[in-house]
Amino acid sequence: MANKRSRRSWLKHMTAGMAGILTAKQLTGRQYYDEEKEIIFNPQKAAIAPRDTIKITKLEIIPVNTMRTVFIKLHTDAGITGIGEGTVEGRIPTTVAAIGELEEYLIGKDPRRPAHHWQAMYRHAFYRGGIILTSALSAVDIAMWDIKGKALGVPIYELLGGPTRDRIRVYGQAGDPEGAKQVISEGYTSMKVSATYSRGRLSRIVENPDFIQGMVENVSAIREVIGPKVDMGIELHGDHSPQTSMLLIKALEPFQPWFYEEPIQFQNLPLMAEMAKKTHIPFATGERMVTKWQFRDLLSLGAASLLQPDITHCGGITEMKAIATLAEAFYASMLPHAKEGIVGAVASLHVAASIPNLLAHELPSLQAAPDDGVKRSALGKSYIKKPLVMGNDGHITLAGNIDGPGLGIELDDDLIENERGVKEWEFPEMWDSFDGSVLDH
Repeated sequence: MANKRSRRSWLKHMTAGMAGILTAKQLTGRQYYDEEKEIIFNPQKAAIAPRDTIKITKLEIIPVNTMRTVFIKLHTDAGITGIGEGTVEGRIPTTVAAIGELEEYLIGKDPRRPAHHWQAMYRHAFYRGGIILTSALSAVDIAMWDIKGKALGVPIYELLGGPTRDRIRVYGQAGDPEGAKQVISEGYTSMKVSATYSRGRLSRIVENPDFIQGMVENVSAIREVIGPKVDMGIELHGDHSPQTSMLLIKALEPFQPWFYEEPIQFQNLPLMAEMAKKTHIPFATGERMVTKWQFRDLLSLGAASLLQPDITHCGGITEMKAIATLAEAFYASMLPHAKEGIVGAVASLHVAASIPNLLAHELPSLQAAPDDGVKRSALGKSYIKKPLVMGNDGHITLAGNIDGPGLGIELDDDLIENERGVKEWEFPEMWDSFDGSVLDH
């Protein structure tokens, strides 16, 4: 048996072979490996060497003159600037103040440790905080991931485990047949349609047949326009009482909706879970929910099987990745919400690129975007210099869109400078047209 290797020599041979693989500078066509720090690293695009020090020197908060958008820039002593976004629409001044309170902690810190800093900023607050704090955290978390990617010369999705797909399906939004035609003409193969108003008004606690029929007629007309091959979700938006929502859910089932979004407000998850058992159409919710802990409760109860965290609210890239991993254990899929702003949408696309359980990703269509004086869609003229490009198959490819270092986008500072400012909340107040009482939205 002298010609056979001993187990020890075989292991030695294999170890040497593996070492040869791991010390190779280029692992794949996309990424590089630094054998000393064991990190993904692209020397051709990296802003600094992996072992160079880097510290945050300034937090710049940039509220834009919309009711939705607050950008930030994290400046460093290495000359790398990260961009982020954290927004609570209608609460912009409060959000700006919350972001500003994080500056004292951030100054002097190494931004390449976003997960550690997330824990510190969230857990060191005795009361932890709700959507205001997590939206502030979202902004700085996204910016730190942007810095880390730029420092190493790789896109963020590479740092999250690498891409699980080459392209991401995105969906638009419409409220009527004409809007649906426009969405289809832009290249979308999926959309969600609003089911908030019927007969020109919002719903009451228990609705009459005429109101329900008005909703059915609108959805039917949209389905007629888009045909049976386009996926069509129904946006209920938490606007209806459980009683009326259930009437609508049953009445709209024949159109085979892709999902029902926010059938009721998320504060009563046990009730939502009971409603979910009464239909074969999946429920989607989560745009107003934050952190893995709130989503844990939703999943444990079975209230929804499609999760819609908004990366500008839920806690940023760090937390959205955790939510996706948690969802996978429950066989739930991700359907990220992304209507707040451009930076948040792109950050969310990076997470979507790295997870296995993605159904699709919201990305506002051009026809749905023109408000607040500038288009918010990443597909058109917006706050980023190079808009994203969607193929006629309703997908965004990673290559050519978000494959640059960090987020892979650059803000249009000239446009933003002209748009700076805090815009007052202008969303319409919701009153019952019959008795003047307050309604949900």
